[in-house]
Amino acid sequence: MSEVIYYSKEGLEKLKEELHFLKTEGRNQIAKAIAEARDKGDLSENAEYDAAKEAQGHHEAKISKLQEALASARLIDESKLDTSKVLALSIVKIKNVKNGATMQYQLVSETEADLKAGKISVKSPIAKGLLGKSVGDTVEIAVPAGKIEFEVLEISR
Repeated sequence: MSEVIYYSKEGLEKLKEELHFLKTEGRNQIAKAIAEARDKGDLSENAEYDAAKEAQGHHEAKISKLQEALASARLIDESKLDTSKVLALSIVKIKNVKNGATMQYQLVSETEADLKAGKISVKSPIAKGLLGKSVGDTVEIAVPAGKIEFEVLEISR
């Protein structure tokens, strides 16, 4: 059985939309590509046909992976989460103790992670170090550049 992955409402909707797209429009596009390649003649020497069939295999594998993720997905009710400590879906404002730089991240599932949007995976080194901490706590986290000490300034949803 696969591992349970917790999603925000937004993340779960995004996952469902992508799966729907792949099952409908995505499959139609693949079928058209296969039909066009088939119309070009002898299938035994048709590289386009082979490529289209291979693309179909990759497409179906992606659909299968998303279905599995959806089956193990759980929605987190953000209104019932404790804001006294850092949990999944927490928005955490932290300060680098050494240089005083502040950052704000939301801890999300791996599939929702998007650094540009300020969303980091709960499995990332920074998130793992912050989980369970409270406002005012300092934590030393091992990152690829070495160890960095952070102070938790604020926790919200």
